[in-house]
Amino acid sequence: MVSFSAGVTSETDVTGGLMRGIQRLFGGESFFQNTFRAPEAGGEITLAPTLVGDIGVLEISPDSSLLLQSGAYLAAERDVTFDTSWGGARGFFGGPGLLLLRVTGQGKVLYAGYGGLEERTLDAGQVYTVDTGHIVAMDDSIQYTVRGMGNLKGTLFSGEGLVGELTGPGRVIMQSRSERDFIAWLTPRLPATYRTN
Repeated sequence: MVSFSAGVTSETDVTGGLMRGIQRLFGGESFFQNTFRAPEAGGEITLAPTLVGDIGVLEISPDSSLLLQSGAYLAAERDVTFDTSWGGARGFFGGPGLLLLRVTGQGKVLYAGYGGLEERTLDAGQVYTVDTGHIVAMDDSIQYTVRGMGNLKGTLFSGEGLVGELTGPGRVIMQSRSERDFIAWLTPRLPATYRTN
C-alpha cells in the first residue's frame, strides 16, 4: 500500500483462517492480509510492487484458475481465493521453491512483475518456450515441462540454463527482467560485508 483517500479503512487479519494463512506463507506470500473498505461515496487506494516493474490486472472466473509465481500477487477483490499448490515442474518458474499460489474464485487480481509484462495466449496444442526466470503467471490449463537449453553444453554455458516448454491452451504472462539474473549480476559487486554464503 502506498496511499489511500479519506474514509478508507483497513483491517489486518488471517483471511480464510489459520490453514489458508499457512498456505499463503508457504507460497511466499504474507500470513496476514489487509482488507481495505471504501466509504459509501467511494475511495481510492494506490499500490506498488516490491520490485521495479509493471502491474497487471486479470479477471478470474469460477471455471478457471491461475498459477502465480512467489511474490507476484499484489491485491484482489473479495471473492477471489488463494491456496498454495504443489507446482511440480511448474514450481521451477520464477520463485525460490516448488510451491505456487493458485488463484480461483470470481473477480479481479492485481499482479506484478520485474520489468515489463507481456502476455501470450496459446491455442490448444501450441508449444511456446520461455526462460523459467521470466514466467510470472499462467493458466492452470497449460501443460508445463522443464528442460535444458539444447544439449548439456548449451544448458551449462549458454547463460540460459533451464527453460519451460509450455503447451496450450491458456495464457502465460512473462516479465522482461529476471530477479535471479539481477542477483547474479549484483552479488559480485557488493562489498564482502553484505554478501551471504
